[in-house]
Amino acid sequence: MSRIGTTPVVAPKDVTVTVSNGLVTVAGVKGQIIFGLPAGVTVEHEAEGVWNVKLKKGGDTALHGFIRAQFANAVTGVSKEWFRTLELAGVGYRAAMSGENLVLTVGFSHPVTVTPPQGITIAVSEGKIIVSGVDKQIVGQVAANIRAIKKPEPYKGKGIKYEGEYIRKKAGKAAKAVGAAVGGAK
Repeated sequence: MSRIGTTPVVAPKDVTVTVSNGLVTVAGVKGQIIFGLPAGVTVEHEAEGVWNVKLKKGGDTALHGFIRAQFANAVTGVSKEWFRTLELAGVGYRAAMSGENLVLTVGFSHPVTVTPPQGITIAVSEGKIIVSGVDKQIVGQVAANIRAIKKPEPYKGKGIKYEGEYIRKKAGKAAKAVGAAVGGAK
């Protein structure tokens, strides 16, 4: 059984944490995240910058670990920001910014426009798309939505992939043997 929920969360000096009415507010230089606490889970201040996620007796231990991880990700996000990098692979595949919107030219008959949600920043540089923001879950979801527009295909490897993602290539259709009987004639 995982005990990730018992590990304390250490918040840097520039991050403020407020707990009230079942809501946790984490604020820092990069932004602010507010999330709710389910019944049976509390967040308590231990020492200067050290917070513990507590579980009531007989509570859900999986939920305990999840809330602790969500809290730690919020602390990291408001102090450093989360980012996810995508790469374009394919001849003629391009990404450009039009205001705050991402415009992709990835083999369709029309360009595809992606509008980022509030709190998410998208940047383009040299065939790479960088998605950044304070909420790890939203950053990952936006990156997954962009990747889903043109997933990498296994034959040529063309498409949008995560940085460092390995695309396992498949062999193409095998050619017919030379000199074989045509049409199954005997």
